[in-house]
Amino acid sequence: MSEVSIVPQVVRANARRNRDLLLAAAREAVAEHGTEASLRDIARRAGVGIGTLYRHFPTREALLEALLNANFDALRARAETLLASPAPGDALLTWLAELAAGSATYQGLPESIMNALADEESGLHTSCAHMRSAGGQLLERAQQTGSVRSDVTVSEVIALALGLAWAAERSVEPADLVARLLSTAMYGLADRGPV
Repeated sequence: MSEVSIVPQVVRANARRNRDLLLAAAREAVAEHGTEASLRDIARRAGVGIGTLYRHFPTREALLEALLNANFDALRARAETLLASPAPGDALLTWLAELAAGSATYQGLPESIMNALADEESGLHTSCAHMRSAGGQLLERAQQTGSVRSDVTVSEVIALALGLAWAAERSVEPADLVARLLSTAMYGLADRGPV
């Protein structure tokens, strides 16, 4: 193999590595400082120059979109893994808790998720819709086993988890408030048969 054909491969590998480093650094910075975290700080944490950050993410919005898409993809994959759980109600609760925890990491994320689900033109819509679909499979499985009422939709349980995360974010209560609220909500969602 000639030296010329190796160079593009090395450049692509370095570009992928830099992008991954930037996303990891952005995840930390946004968790600490919110969505207005310093882009210079993110580049510094990643060990690259600000120009490298802008080559990968020309705007703050592009960086946040990439971060959120990665989070939605991870939640989708987690839901798919949880489908194998022998306890569908617990699997759904676990997934909703992880969704709520992830939304609490980024201030404003609950609103972003709800907006992305509603706006098909959003750059987040596709990955968010895939996440919702995977969560829907978890919900259906929980409904089939009688763990959750059959009249509840996936959009409703996602809105419930995000709303609880939003409320907990503004509370002075202990850190486990979201888990406690979700557990209470799941009790209310339980299928108790005809009333």
